[in-house]
Amino acid sequence: MKASLDKQSTRGRVTALLANLLTIKPDGPVRQNEICFLITGGVELMAEVIKVQGDEVFAQVFDSTRGAAPGDAVRFTGQLLSVKLGPGMLSRKYDGLQNDLDALEGLFLERGMASAPLDYELPWPVRPLAQLGDVVEAGSWLAETTENSLPHRIMLPFGWEGSWEVTYICPPGDYPITHTIARVKQGSETREVSMVQEWPSRLPIKAYREKLRPERLLVTGVRAIDTLNPMLEGGTGFIPGPFGCGKTVLQQAIARQANADVVIVAACGERANEVVEIFHEFPRLDDPTTGRKLMERTIIIANTSNMPVAAREASVYTAMTLAEYYRAMGLRVLLLADSTSRWAQALREMSNRLEDLPGPDAFPMDLTATISGFYARAGTVVLGKGEQGAVTFIGTVSPAGGNLREPVTEATRKAARCFYALMQRRADSKRYPAIDPIDSYSKYLDYPEFASFMEQEGQSQWVANANRIRQVLVKGREAADQINILGDDGVTIDFHLLFWRSELLDFILLQQDAFDAVDQFCSVERQAYMTQLLLGICAKPYAYEHFQEVRPHFSAMINACKQMNYAPFKSPAFQKHLNELEELANAHLTQTA
Repeated sequence: MKASLDKQSTRGRVTALLANLLTIKPDGPVRQNEICFLITGGVELMAEVIKVQGDEVFAQVFDSTRGAAPGDAVRFTGQLLSVKLGPGMLSRKYDGLQNDLDALEGLFLERGMASAPLDYELPWPVRPLAQLGDVVEAGSWLAETTENSLPHRIMLPFGWEGSWEVTYICPPGDYPITHTIARVKQGSETREVSMVQEWPSRLPIKAYREKLRPERLLVTGVRAIDTLNPMLEGGTGFIPGPFGCGKTVLQQAIARQANADVVIVAACGERANEVVEIFHEFPRLDDPTTGRKLMERTIIIANTSNMPVAAREASVYTAMTLAEYYRAMGLRVLLLADSTSRWAQALREMSNRLEDLPGPDAFPMDLTATISGFYARAGTVVLGKGEQGAVTFIGTVSPAGGNLREPVTEATRKAARCFYALMQRRADSKRYPAIDPIDSYSKYLDYPEFASFMEQEGQSQWVANANRIRQVLVKGREAADQINILGDDGVTIDFHLLFWRSELLDFILLQQDAFDAVDQFCSVERQAYMTQLLLGICAKPYAYEHFQEVRPHFSAMINACKQMNYAPFKSPAFQKHLNELEELANAHLTQTA
């Protein structure tokens, strides 16, 4: 971006410089979170005001400040960090400032490079929804176009207050996004509406009537989530775990299989090779819902760990704003952030440079409030005419050394309703997904709205079965501890039976092959069937002469169940292995059974 000074705007000079933190002496009014540009080396570098103290302003630069020095000019824009919203965002790859990465040239990103986030010349087929004389308000649907087979509603800008009367609506046809779609009037003021609008990324979009408590199951096809610790549409959750525990594979499985209309992936400060892997893998993933490529309804926002820390913070807010935009259209949006630990580290770094009072592990004192405020932007909302939209947010946390007691994990635990802890010991034993079934939890199991919804779906025992599974697993872990301490022959047969009942549930319900065409996705009907089947086996009264008989008996049942998992539901192969399982399950029963 070429340097230029706007004489109408507030200007300033850099008085101090620490990495990408600027101290500026402005010559006019400046507000918190205002965007400014550092002019150095013939380019303008975008920055954001993060602190105003007396006659000094502190700003974080979203680019390398190499070569900058005290005395460099700064231009203030009077605008907040904003995101451009309109048709054409699906299937794009952005950075945290919403630059289209595919439109940038060169092997490396040059300082100050920028690209348009939308195509301003491409025509879109528009069908009007509003009529002349209609009274509309912020977020009301005026017209509709189609974006990669999804309906894309053109809405009255979210920042317009009060009621407006439609005085003009365009006829059906193909128009570029800057074309006037409608004119609205409020008193003596008339405004034009196009397909594109801007919104400050740090402010939540509140163009809805009310926010609801989540109640509908977000079907991911992952049994360890859906059956044991369900995530709901409009819910929040996070996945902490050390390196190599399968966070990326689990995220890809959720993105590919969840019943969401739009998927947004925010790679926040991940290593460059992992970001490249996301760019490489997502366009190749098939969408099981439409049969087309998953990328057609996906947006990727990428910031690698070697980019300035300020860009990491911008990426998560940009991603959430895009998610809220599509939610305002009545769509179900799934937002995945990997990893929010990098974002928290960016907050810590800037807080330390500002010499703010540090909290635990030098993170900001308001870390919990910042994370909670961000998670609160997710949810299910009721729009103007009763339609519903939802943003489901699942973040990943990368605690150092797998320590789940560190500040970021603890702060996120307070904000999120679902906790999916990935454990190194499960990953080492190849028990994938490596979600710990006992330490993990879903608070939505306590929601009466969720129990009512599942009952309406014909799954009245869903919550009760989840609690029964957890009881079996807890007793199995306790029995395993006793066996490890006292030895196989130092405990009664009942301890071996408790342990192998939990192993049956672990191997068949909790473990899943993400690379098998059948087992990678398990429908709600199949999950309910297998749960009832396995809990029925666990309730059978078995009797053994010796503890050495328990393992081969349950191992045979586990093998039969595994073959069922790899067979299409209710297929001849499935029925064959089911018959084999039933025969095994009826062996070793007590005489009174």
